[in-house]
Amino acid sequence: MKAVLHNPNPDRSQLARAIRRLERDVLRMGALVEQSFRLSHQALFVRDLTAAEEIPRLDKKIDRFYRQIESDCTAIMTLQAPTAQDLRCLSAFMQLVRDLERIGDYAKDLAKIAIKIFPYPPHASLPDIAVMSHHAQAMLATSLVALADLDAAGGRGLKHLDDTVDNAYDRVYQTLAQQRDFPGVIEPILLLALAIRCLERMADHATNIGQRVAYIVTGQRN
Repeated sequence: MKAVLHNPNPDRSQLARAIRRLERDVLRMGALVEQSFRLSHQALFVRDLTAAEEIPRLDKKIDRFYRQIESDCTAIMTLQAPTAQDLRCLSAFMQLVRDLERIGDYAKDLAKIAIKIFPYPPHASLPDIAVMSHHAQAMLATSLVALADLDAAGGRGLKHLDDTVDNAYDRVYQTLAQQRDFPGVIEPILLLALAIRCLERMADHATNIGQRVAYIVTGQRN
């Protein structure tokens, strides 16, 4: 039987299937991150500590997807012969899953904040922070839809949506920083300041995902 040598032009359909499988895995990872974000919202704003307890289990699944996708991208780059467009897509996937992993980590941080702040009475700023959380969640959902549809315009549009979260962060931060004669301990104020920082960073990472989708489609970095 004839020996099989390295083929410099591997079957394009096989490579395309591998990349499509990677995209599906990224979207599955994204769905887990969305779920973790929703649970963190429920824990912090509905005061549901059962939701907070579910997040570490989800985070382990998110981390497994993250490691597997990075490994699969590296294997395709080194063992196959991807085109320049394929490499652009694989590179974006590797960066994109880091953003998703970080959003998952921030969701876990929010759950910890929810547990610590639970004994304190609800603060007057919580409704504004909840709106901020809803908006950041919508940004994550929009970024994943842009990825599923390979919608460059939708991906780029997240930069404008991020301004809403940034403005909310500034308003709530000023409210917390300028509070006077606060009764009792200051811990809940510090915890809320940490919470809005987590949400602001989660929105930033959702924006990054949108930018990476645009890069996959157009090859242009903003």
